[in-house]
Amino acid sequence: MDVVNKFIWNIFEEPSSVDRKTVSIVNVYISDFTGATAYTNGNNINISALVIQFFPPGKGKFIFNSIMYHEMTHVFQWYGNGTAPLGLTEGIADYVMVKSKFYDPNTYTRPGAGSRWDVGYGVTERFLEYCDSLRNGFTVALNKKMRYQYNDSYFFELLGKPLDQVWREYKAKYGNVPASESMLPDTNY
Repeated sequence: MDVVNKFIWNIFEEPSSVDRKTVSIVNVYISDFTGATAYTNGNNINISALVIQFFPPGKGKFIFNSIMYHEMTHVFQWYGNGTAPLGLTEGIADYVMVKSKFYDPNTYTRPGAGSRWDVGYGVTERFLEYCDSLRNGFTVALNKKMRYQYNDSYFFELLGKPLDQVWREYKAKYGNVPASESMLPDTNY
């Protein structure tokens, strides 16, 4: 997990312990539950044994790594003291997973997919990539701003445009790709 931690700190540009969330231990539990591949609560990562048993042969390690990059991001990212939209935090976790290269680009969400920017997972991750194309380091800066609170105005502060305008321009760039072309979070490995 040390490799994952360091990768996340590098992506978030948090070289020093004073820059990052204080987490002394991370627990990983594999147990029987349904409804999700994994979830994180504080410093506890829970992975479904029921899902693991159905990993395609030969892809188990790759998928497990993908899950760990996504879930470990939840441990270390900022949530604006609970004010950040859930979909945004899921999108940032997928952003780190995509940067790690532990995802399947052939089945992952296409740019322009989704009906709302804060749907989460791949839809939000692709939107964050677009925002990064407008301002290098946008997602990192947004995460840093979310240390104490979240506000939609951060998009204007960082990009010089209101969030709704950025979303409209993003959708226009990709020809309003229908939401049905978005993949479910459990199928993007």
